[in-house]
Amino acid sequence: MEHEYRIELSKRRLEIAHERMNTAGILLDAGDYKAVANRLYYAVFSAMRAVLALDGFDSKKHSGIIARFRQSYIKTGIFSTEMSKIIDDLEVIREDSDYDDFYIISKEDVKIQSQKAEHFVSEVEKYLEKQYNQA
Repeated sequence: MEHEYRIELSKRRLEIAHERMNTAGILLDAGDYKAVANRLYYAVFSAMRAVLALDGFDSKKHSGIIARFRQSYIKTGIFSTEMSKIIDDLEVIREDSDYDDFYIISKEDVKIQSQKAEHFVSEVEKYLEKQYNQA
């Protein structure tokens, strides 16, 4: 029962990641680039939580999720170190966008970040599909 719950939770969190990516696209079209940066970060964050759900791990702190994902999935080689750089980039831009009143992000920059987030979520989805099929 616990195993099935973890799979369903993981699938739901992956859905949330996709929803956030879709919202980022809508916001990009609307020209709200700071909000795009926020949604992209949270898409990646939800994707990390989808992976960690299979381990039965969660944390109320973003730093806990990120540290565990890096320790269990990047340092072990399951995901490339490029994924760690994507997390860093999106986290910094999201924090600047959310908290720095004078921060400006261009459409071009946010499109680059969108490609990175899409890559991250896609890699997580491929990994999770394999995990779900092995269950």
